[in-house]
Amino acid sequence: MHPERKHEPAGCVISALAIFTFNKMTMPSSGSSRRLVQYVIVRSDLIHTLSWPLGAVITQACHAATAAIHLHYSDPDTQEYLAELDSMHKVVLQAPDEASLSALSSTLLEKDIAHKLWMEQPENIPTCLALKPYPKETVQPFLKKLKLFK
Repeated sequence: MHPERKHEPAGCVISALAIFTFNKMTMPSSGSSRRLVQYVIVRSDLIHTLSWPLGAVITQACHAATAAIHLHYSDPDTQEYLAELDSMHKVVLQAPDEASLSALSSTLLEKDIAHKLWMEQPENIPTCLALKPYPKETVQPFLKKLKLFK
């Protein structure tokens, strides 16, 4: 037993190196590390045209991101994304209006890209959507025309 860890039972000390080695051994490897990204697409007209408060719009994005993670919790990419808690990567993009957000959602459905279209209740207004975590190269072709949210 390590002298500085007298309060731990013998055999319960696992070094950070052992955990790192175990994680590297159990994680699938493609030869290079993949960057998993969760994309969130928010209607920019909510702020610029409809004058929603910024906090309300951010809340919508948070709801969508959380819902997408919840709905796809057992997905291997989602589990890998959550395992790297301190290095999660999200990108927030803007759709100009409701019609473009709905069209994007339809395209993603057609292409089997898992996402959650968030509907503000009780008004039943689509405000944003969030994809489950994906390798960037898998979904970037569907999002390349969108700009970063401003």
